[in-house]
Amino acid sequence: MSTQFDDMPKDPPLLDPAIPESQRLIEKAKADLAQRLSIPASQINTREIRKVLWPDDSLGCPQPGMTYTQTLVQGYLIILESTGKEFEYHADLRDYVFYCENPTPPFQAPP
Repeated sequence: MSTQFDDMPKDPPLLDPAIPESQRLIEKAKADLAQRLSIPASQINTREIRKVLWPDDSLGCPQPGMTYTQTLVQGYLIILESTGKEFEYHADLRDYVFYCENPTPPFQAPP
């Protein structure tokens, strides 16, 4: 079955962390991870941040027993690294950023 997303690039360009919007999201994610790991945020590296389309309003992190509106949601995928491990954070366009332990893949970059 073909969808409107079949023509999207497979590897969209990463966002420049110097862009204020992405920097703010990275800072929020790093602050959360630093607290989780009890380490300084300076010991956390940004591996990537990219704009994505989440398949529903769970932002790619559905929780058991919850129902979600089945509508595409623009947002960001943020990958942080520390202590040799990667940590996946998901975000929407309203600065809601959270750690996702059991992520589902997003669609690629929005058109």
